[in-house]
Amino acid sequence: MRKEYDFSDSVKNPHAKQLKKQVTLRLNTDAVAYFKALAKETGVPYQNLINLYLTECAHSGKKLTLTWAS
Repeated sequence: MRKEYDFSDSVKNPHAKQLKKQVTLRLNTDAVAYFKALAKETGVPYQNLINLYLTECAHSGKKLTLTWAS
């Protein structure tokens, strides 16, 4: 390895901002506990599991069905 590298001609990755976006979500404790347990089982960080599940829902067009009590 070199002691120093010259990055003066480097170019920022134009796609880097499109890869992930940081957001704040309020999730109930049961949902977090479920994904944390799944993370221990699979060895995949729970935040990645949540992201993978939501991405799968978005790509498959999964819709949530809610019924409100009257």
